[in-house]
Amino acid sequence: MAAPARRLPMTVVIGNPKPHSRTRTVALSTAAALHERLAAGATPVGPPRVIDLSELTAELVGQGSRPDALDEVLESVRRPGLLLVASPTFKAAYSGLLKLFVDVLPRGALGGVVAVPLMTAARAGHRHVVDTHLGALLAEVGAQVPTPGLCVLERELDTAEVGIGRWLDGATPAVAEALAGATQPV
Repeated sequence: MAAPARRLPMTVVIGNPKPHSRTRTVALSTAAALHERLAAGATPVGPPRVIDLSELTAELVGQGSRPDALDEVLESVRRPGLLLVASPTFKAAYSGLLKLFVDVLPRGALGGVVAVPLMTAARAGHRHVVDTHLGALLAEVGAQVPTPGLCVLERELDTAEVGIGRWLDGATPAVAEALAGATQPV
């Protein structure tokens, strides 16, 4: 009898400076659905751990009283596994708060991490930002980004589950394959 597959960590980073944002809601829905689809697969992931950067703003700018909290968060996103990174679209890019967080990571820090970019946007013309900016940023710090990201427009928020489900139909196999490859011995 084969040993059960080891569950990889799944982490969700929310880069919206507003607590309890619509971006957070979409990210949590997407993470839950992705977890459900991957949990029974050959390379299962554990339940999502949520890191809301709006709660760490003071630490990121060096004014907080919890530097250990920031160290713990930085270490957790660097663990090999699945990382879903969500941001609203600000000025045709990701949030400055998310950029501040990524800038704290050393070069290549996300090696061994499979990343999924997710953004919310007001205009259809900003759909490309999730791949051209956020996906590229994650790849720049070493993450493997195996699939186009998900962008949910504000007008789609009430029916986001439909778009998330369609996106997952195409993305889940690529994410699962990347996770399986990331866990193979070299």
